Amino acid sequence: ADGSLDGPHLGRFAKHLEAFHRDAPAAGPGVGHGTPEVVAGAAMQVLDALESLAGPLACMTLRRWIGQQSQRLAVTWRQRLADGRVREGHGDLHLDNVVMLDGELTAFDCIEFDPALRWIDVMSDVAFLAMDLLAHGRRDLAFGFLDDYLARSGDYEGIAVLRFYLVYRALVRAMVAALREQGGVAAAGLPSMAYLRCAQQLAAAGDARLLITHGLPGSGKSHVSRQLLECAGAIRIRSDVERRRLTDAGERYGPAATARTYGRLGESAQWVLHAGFPTIVDAAFLRRDERARMERLAGESQVPFTLLDCQAPMNVLRERVRRRTEQGDDASQADVAVLERLAPQQEDLDDHERALAIEVRTDAIEGIDVLAGRWLAARCPVV
Repeated sequence: ADGSLDGPHLGRFAKHLEAFHRDAPAAGPGVGHGTPEVVAGAAMQVLDALESLAGPLACMTLRRWIGQQSQRLAVTWRQRLADGRVREGHGDLHLDNVVMLDGELTAFDCIEFDPALRWIDVMSDVAFLAMDLLAHGRRDLAFGFLDDYLARSGDYEGIAVLRFYLVYRALVRAMVAALREQGGVAAAGLPSMAYLRCAQQLAAAGDARLLITHGLPGSGKSHVSRQLLECAGAIRIRSDVERRRLTDAGERYGPAATARTYGRLGESAQWVLHAGFPTIVDAAFLRRDERARMERLAGESQVPFTLLDCQAPMNVLRERVRRRTEQGDDASQADVAVLERLAPQQEDLDDHERALAIEVRTDAIEGIDVLAGRWLAARCPVV
């Protein structure tokens, strides 16, 4: 409320949360946690309670949506359980249960009284905090937090269930707030109707579209795409992060490593697009065939395709890469030697690609809201 919470706070918290999830015990087969029946049943129970408090009309559309999603996601939930994504989590990770302690965000008051509420898909934990940030009007912080968590976990498959859990968590907070209001207890946060509207908006949302970046190391792709995802509410997959996840240090910029990395980018983008989110793939995309594969993916997914062409003078690129290498705090390990090797290899955008591109001079960038507006206004070509 006082504006002291910022992206770096949430970035560090995302790092701790991902480590907590990674080390937490996973639910074994036959225990009963995280099954489609349990997940869908919990959502319907919350709706039942909320319907008695807010009225059937307010919940009718959401009830139908949850029923449809429960059928669509049943196989995914079973696979998530089999893959060890259902773990002993926090269970109640909304903003009232996160405190600023000695300058760092710290979670407290996890659920201990009911194992079923804390043995959950890790994406359900993540969705609770992201939803509450969205409900408080901070889309930038919500999607920045998601970006930081996903970069750590690599769990882009989990985006398939993210929207369901965002809606479910909004309904949980709506129910809690409605019970307090009915009992005459002063609300600790937002009113019930604010959370109910948030759930309705999330269930109705869906603006899948694909944007890929284009530019040499140091051209500002990651800086601009981070601002863009926060403004537009998008999910980003970064080649620098996935390259480190998939390959050893000595071979990261060889042909085999690059092919493996770009394969992973395409696979992850497909999952995110299928879940209905605007998607950013942050990579150099110096070759036309690499860009063409992503355009085909957009066509197959029937979503708009955009190129973000990031440009800066070569002397600026050299200085940025040199400074980044000295600082050693970036996912990219492309040094000046890699920049010099790649520069003559890049293939310029052709006329067809330029028609789909938004060109950005990153040494003199325009307002990010203008860029986001241009991207979100893109439409699929008429066939």
